[in-house]
Amino acid sequence: MNTEKRPGRQYRHYSTVTLAFVVVFLCSNLIGPAKGAQLDLPLLGTVTFGAGVIFFPISFIFGDILTEVYGYSAARRVIWSGFAAMVFASAMAALIVALPPAPWWPHQHAYEVAFGNAWRVVAASLVAYCCGEFVNSYILARLKVLTAGRHLWLRTIGSTIFGEAVDSSIFYPLAFWDAGIFPNEQIPLIMLMQFLVKTSVEVLFTPLTYWVVATLKRVEHEDWYDRDTDFNPFRLGSEGR
Repeated sequence: MNTEKRPGRQYRHYSTVTLAFVVVFLCSNLIGPAKGAQLDLPLLGTVTFGAGVIFFPISFIFGDILTEVYGYSAARRVIWSGFAAMVFASAMAALIVALPPAPWWPHQHAYEVAFGNAWRVVAASLVAYCCGEFVNSYILARLKVLTAGRHLWLRTIGSTIFGEAVDSSIFYPLAFWDAGIFPNEQIPLIMLMQFLVKTSVEVLFTPLTYWVVATLKRVEHEDWYDRDTDFNPFRLGSEGR
């Protein structure tokens, strides 16, 4: 297995994984977060959570795959790609909400409810996203070196616990405290449920993560170890050194 990156090396599936990561991230922030959902589950009873929880754990799984196969510096570029895409999408949403509606179009209020709070949701999401994703990627990269590449499950689940804890504890208070969408007293419960559900999704997807990682390593002939990596999240050089 090749563990040395060559200058200018091209990967077959890196762009595909990048695209999937960005799409999932956009969906998780534009479609789901403003809706509070509630389910009655066996043993757990009534569970309240933000609907974005359906999407967001998948972005952490893609982050794990990127770091595990291609390394922290490759994941860092993808994280910033997601950041740029979200800034653009939120700017377009704000512009469209602000456009005067046609007299015959009766849905302006519904559109404002769905996207009018986008500026605050997006700002909170971008802060939480950057903090959570970089924590997730950093911990996974460091654990890979410490474990000499063994125990992938420990790296993916362990990094997700820390990354999701950071993300959930930042996002909901910044996005929804006193915003009139969720009662303030419900926000800590939603944060906790979001963390538990996201982490549970990571655990459930572990077999799939193993398969994807093994397939990419074999096809790409890459299995990067971040032994000498510069972990500065703001450095965007090709190898981050």
